[in-house]
Amino acid sequence: MRKKIFLKMMYLLCVIADSNAQTLNKDSLLKLLPATKDDTVKVQLYIDIGNQYEPEDPEAAGKYYLTAGKLSRQLHYKRGIIKYIASYTGVLNVKGAFDSALVLNKQSFQIAKELNDKSLMARTLANIGNSFNYLSEYDSAIYYYEAAGRYFEDMGNKYLLARMYEMKQLVYQNIGQYKHALLYGKLAANELRASGDSIDLGRCLLNLANSYQSNNFPDSAFICYKEALAISQKTNFISGEIACLLGIGNIYFHKYDADQMKPYYEKALIKARQLADPQGQLVALRGRALYYFLKKEFDKAKESCMASLTLADSLGTKYDRYESMQVLSSILYAQHDIEEGEKLKDKIQLLENEIRGDELQQKTIAIEKKFETEKKETQIKLQQSQLKQQHILNYFLIACAAGLLIISLLAYRNYKHRQKLQQSKIDELETEKQLTATEAVLKGEERERTRLAKDLHDGLGGMLSGVKFSLSNVKGNLLLTPDNAQAFERSIDMLDSSIKEMRRIAHNMMPEVLVKYGINVALQEFCNEIDGSGAVQVSYQCVGAGDAGIDPTIAVTIYRIIQELVHNSVKHSGAQNALVQLHISIQEKLLTVTVEDDGKGFDKNQLTAAKGMGWNNIQNRVDFLKGKIDVHSEPGKGTSVLIEVNI
Repeated sequence: MRKKIFLKMMYLLCVIADSNAQTLNKDSLLKLLPATKDDTVKVQLYIDIGNQYEPEDPEAAGKYYLTAGKLSRQLHYKRGIIKYIASYTGVLNVKGAFDSALVLNKQSFQIAKELNDKSLMARTLANIGNSFNYLSEYDSAIYYYEAAGRYFEDMGNKYLLARMYEMKQLVYQNIGQYKHALLYGKLAANELRASGDSIDLGRCLLNLANSYQSNNFPDSAFICYKEALAISQKTNFISGEIACLLGIGNIYFHKYDADQMKPYYEKALIKARQLADPQGQLVALRGRALYYFLKKEFDKAKESCMASLTLADSLGTKYDRYESMQVLSSILYAQHDIEEGEKLKDKIQLLENEIRGDELQQKTIAIEKKFETEKKETQIKLQQSQLKQQHILNYFLIACAAGLLIISLLAYRNYKHRQKLQQSKIDELETEKQLTATEAVLKGEERERTRLAKDLHDGLGGMLSGVKFSLSNVKGNLLLTPDNAQAFERSIDMLDSSIKEMRRIAHNMMPEVLVKYGINVALQEFCNEIDGSGAVQVSYQCVGAGDAGIDPTIAVTIYRIIQELVHNSVKHSGAQNALVQLHISIQEKLLTVTVEDDGKGFDKNQLTAAKGMGWNNIQNRVDFLKGKIDVHSEPGKGTSVLIEVNI
């Protein structure tokens, strides 16, 4: 007789749930609720309260999870919706509402995709796999565990990758594909050893030992059970300890080593009673019955087996009842109670048929559910297709309206642009007209100045010089009284002063030095004259390669501008010092003029309201040269004028 005691240990994952441990109890969390604003913190608070309620009152926990979901939707807090679904589906699984949990988990995955968060996508895929596992749709469960595992592998999260290996191991173990189960069990154990998580490693080794036993590798199973037992004892994982003790006892039973198997079943029974674990107790009692059976103490074996049957009946687990009845049947035959043994055999056959019927019914229900699910999915796809078509039509209409709007806007923009271009052309022509008029005025002014200077110098100057010469000659032929001689001399002096003043005026109107020697020499002489007059101390500086290449018109205009600026400093600023700088750059083809003084300065806003001719003349001349002018002045801080002209 080689009967196996097989203990299922399935730990379905809810890997998306937060791992942050709550340090506050339920009452403390509830006190925080009224004072917390309706934000993301309150969403987490609802979930934390639900976590506290869930072990004892899943219904209350579900209400808090639903509230968290409702608030998350109001806040458009997508991560909060995912957290709510991860927690609430745990409650649905307890109720057996696996279909509803599956729908929510699929919604959670879609939200994770919208967030483009690979970690959340992987975790929600794992939860979908759990839902299919509960629904006994193992092929779909494997598919989603595999998909989640790929994400975890890409992210380098070896721990969660190991959990996916574990889940695939349990699925393959459950459907009887023990070789696949053993393969993934080994992969999971290797990854968990690397992560150093002893609690998870202990559980994983326990499942791996079960797979070794299923593949008939008792020695390897024994090693895994021993290591898992040591970890469970170290971490106080009593359920794991019970499972390991039962597994080791089962290995010794298959070796028919009664003395070695007894202490493990006895320890398992004690631990199961301490933990109030009826499942563990009935398996341990069945193991003890097998011990007594091997020792040929059939009455004690029967007593332990009957106790195991009683627990199986109370739990309503048909498979455990079937296993215990098989052991009891062997005991009855060993006691030579053939009649009771045969009767029990008949009951075992009926129970086996019932179990098979249940399995067939479950498969039928699963097929029907799958068919209904596919039918619903087809309807959903049809509705989605219709909705998509409607959306496409709406988008087309919106696109048409947008196109018309864009065309209208473009037409209006084109009209405004053409209008702007026309206005720009008008402004340009107006500016050109003003510049032409200014140029004509300035050229006419310079011609008139030149003519007047020439007339004064050559005409009136010559006449006055002739008069002076005649009077000087007459003086020697006249006999004058001392008083008349003195008056005559004063007249000669006044005539001499008039000649000098006339020449000065003629020179200012058109400096001969400007025509002969250029702007640099002319400005040097002008500044020396102003400095010599004592009105203002004027310093002149010229930087550059020379002014030989400057157009005469530009030179004359610049000279007039500097004249006007220096006269303004003399007349209006009250300055004591002034600086005139001329910078000529032949390479850059740029002429720069700077005129500064330390006078009383003025508010620059006054320039726009200036009514005098001086500033207007300066501005007109700069515009005529198509130059730039920059004025810096503040009351009490002097004035600086910078002019740039292309040459």
